[in-house]
Amino acid sequence: MNKDLKSSVPTDREFILGILNNSADTLNKLYKAHFAMILQFILNNNGDEDDAKDVYQEAIIILHNKVKEGDFELSSKLKTYIYSVCRRIWLKKLSLNSRKSGNITDYEDVFVVEDDIERHEERDAAFVKMQSALEHLGEPCKTIIQDFYIHSLSMQDICEKFGYTNTDNAKTQKYKCLQRLKKIFFQH
Repeated sequence: MNKDLKSSVPTDREFILGILNNSADTLNKLYKAHFAMILQFILNNNGDEDDAKDVYQEAIIILHNKVKEGDFELSSKLKTYIYSVCRRIWLKKLSLNSRKSGNITDYEDVFVVEDDIERHEERDAAFVKMQSALEHLGEPCKTIIQDFYIHSLSMQDICEKFGYTNTDNAKTQKYKCLQRLKKIFFQH
């Protein structure tokens, strides 16, 4: 990256001051600075470019309003803050669009902004990879894994649902399914 290009991206502090001073230039630079990251996140999580633009716009408005209200404290990198706001907005939209998605909003409040943005990106990539591995797993394994780990069904419930003679048989099947899932996951 050449020096001129690097110096043209304001620091987090300069972004905040720019918002306080109603600088249109600052908002434009802010919009360009982190959009690619959000676009990638939305595309990886069942969205398209228009969704990414909507979510990003909403996050910038939230940031703008918080800074203007004067109660905004930047406890992490601005990039991390924007990512977490976009992530929260998108997960809320996903859960509203799909009631069967398992109440994503429950996790929203415990989502803590972490300094390390790469950790989020790695987690999201792993999640997408796991979804793909689950799709390739086939039945009854896919449903058994989802029932146990996502829907928190007990082994007794799974045993009854799939007609196993006892919970030990259900556990054995779940173990076999997990082994197959691991194999698929690490082949991808």
